[in-house]
Amino acid sequence: MRPRGVRGHIWVEIIIGSVRLSEFDYDLPPELIAQHPPATRTASRLLHLDGATGAMEDLRFPDIVRLLAPGDLLVVNDTRVIKARMRGRKDSGGEVEILVERVVDASRALAQVRASKPPKAGRFIEVGDTRLGVVARQGEFYELEFPGGVFATLEARGEVPLPPYITHAAGAADESRYQTVYARSPGAVAAPTAGLHFDEALLAALAAKGVGRASITLHVGAGTFQPVRTDDVSKHVMHSEWYEVPRETVAAVQAARERGGRVVSVGTTALRALESAASEGTLRAGAGETRLFVTPGFRFRVVGRLVTNFHLPRSTLLMLVCAFAGRESVLAAYEHAVRERYRFFSYGDAMLLEPAQVLA
Repeated sequence: MRPRGVRGHIWVEIIIGSVRLSEFDYDLPPELIAQHPPATRTASRLLHLDGATGAMEDLRFPDIVRLLAPGDLLVVNDTRVIKARMRGRKDSGGEVEILVERVVDASRALAQVRASKPPKAGRFIEVGDTRLGVVARQGEFYELEFPGGVFATLEARGEVPLPPYITHAAGAADESRYQTVYARSPGAVAAPTAGLHFDEALLAALAAKGVGRASITLHVGAGTFQPVRTDDVSKHVMHSEWYEVPRETVAAVQAARERGGRVVSVGTTALRALESAASEGTLRAGAGETRLFVTPGFRFRVVGRLVTNFHLPRSTLLMLVCAFAGRESVLAAYEHAVRERYRFFSYGDAMLLEPAQVLA
């Protein structure tokens, strides 16, 4: 939910050029798509890639303690995944699947609604003994009224919204493992998955080494899985996502730079929040909406290193990491990861990326 009393701004930055979707493809054997998390959070592998040289190193995730230096600053996304998926029936009897996209306020949310026939405004959807009111349609989403409150209803009736490439139904284990250990602010419908590799012991080891930590909040929407449907990438429109960069985080970034440290973004969502907040040239505290679409040619102003998972072929997230570490270096690293049988996507292994170019 958007915090009250925070002035919002909309930062929209889309890189337009001759970028083609076909330039961001690779072959992935389906069996490399991780269906379950590793036994422990830090048991994942880590591929360290230097975007400037293309050099690669196969490591384990705890090796990140060795790779980061005293004075560096981890920036994490503290959003919390909500149980955004529900199943019910229209008051006319038809089955319905609901995926909440965004919490509007305490009693209303925007959601995708799958049904044989679209529900009409003024009708109801029954989820157990709860009746959700259909208020209006807004493009591809429906505004729904939750009489018992959005968060309380989702917690009681919803399930963890696992990504479409994970084929098992969400269970009790997913409720804890599809959530970072530092999740605080409820509102995401997909996890900031780069953070899933950290546990409390690893965070403590980084702190003991002198690596700082700061937080942003970006509520990841279902649009993170939206495919790009045109080969002309400049025509793709990103879904809007709400984010906040606190004053404390801006101060921590400035202090890290002053002591010669690097800003290490844990995930693409943290990167998009930071770079959105710096779109006018200087990192500024505040909250708002972002449709930031990062493709090769983007000028990074804040993030100096990126921790991220492996992303889907032809996706906006793959374009982002190619923009950060260089398309040729990233695609070569992905080919290497396939050969070495790394695990891909949300429950898969991780990368630590060094930028292809220095900050703007």
